[in-house]
Amino acid sequence: MKVEDIELRRGMTVNDLIKELNKSGGFTAKDVALAVEIFEEMVRDEDCTVFLSFPACIVATGTRGVIRDLVRLKLVDVVVTTCGTIDHDLARIWRDYYHGSFSLDDVELYRSGFHRIGNIKVPRESYGVLEEKIHPILEEIYREKKRLSTRELIWEVGRRIEFERNAESSIVYWCYKNKIPIFVPGITDGSFGCQLWMFYQTHRDFTIDVLRDEDELCEIVFEAERTGALIVGGGISKHHTIWWNQFVGGLDFAIYITTAVEWDGSLSGARVGEAISWGKVNERAKYVNVYGDATVILPLIFASLLERF
Repeated sequence: MKVEDIELRRGMTVNDLIKELNKSGGFTAKDVALAVEIFEEMVRDEDCTVFLSFPACIVATGTRGVIRDLVRLKLVDVVVTTCGTIDHDLARIWRDYYHGSFSLDDVELYRSGFHRIGNIKVPRESYGVLEEKIHPILEEIYREKKRLSTRELIWEVGRRIEFERNAESSIVYWCYKNKIPIFVPGITDGSFGCQLWMFYQTHRDFTIDVLRDEDELCEIVFEAERTGALIVGGGISKHHTIWWNQFVGGLDFAIYITTAVEWDGSLSGARVGEAISWGKVNERAKYVNVYGDATVILPLIFASLLERF
């Protein structure tokens, strides 16, 4: 296949642009186009169970809307993420986040009641509202169930926010609504987890059973004919996704989107090839490593995919 020049024109769609990137032979451009092809194939494959893995930081940005719609439109079957995702997703139902800058004065930000996530400003009161809203929800859940997996817990929260004014903006809500399992293996590592711990101080028989999550993940992968994953970033959510797939011969489709490098030996920077060496991705899998900012790449992939259905 020869390298062809990109030709842009007025009125072209995102999918038109992706097709131009595919023929251009550009470096990351070609990988983005290939990611769309692989994602489309695994979504169209009715026998493929599609995992979506991502870290919390992008949920603080508008990319939350992309993830929400992947769940809302049932384009993925399983979500694996971090506790911070629950923090930001729920907090943004009740409070706004704001544009900022990487170069803001962080001392001044702290004094004025803001936290910073890259170039996003997060009001400190967002975490206060979590405590205000989550404790009554936990009380309701506790009256019905005292032992839950993280998936069960998050669905129960999703059920109880259904009538909030901004509920339909929420990833948690749509996971509950569409019965898409959402797993948070590091459930205590965030504000939501802190609320669980605080609740536990006065409800000692309240238990989060993470091993029940493992039972469910085991059932999901062993019942799947094939598995695929769109993996954004790294960390525990990435590893939990690929870890479970090693027991069924590895993922059949894999898309990694990352800005991390592989030469420091981190999981976040590890390319798909390294996962093949562990059996976490099948040696015959269709896969691609895409290097770049997920807040740019993920909307491009999703927009192109939407135009193909």
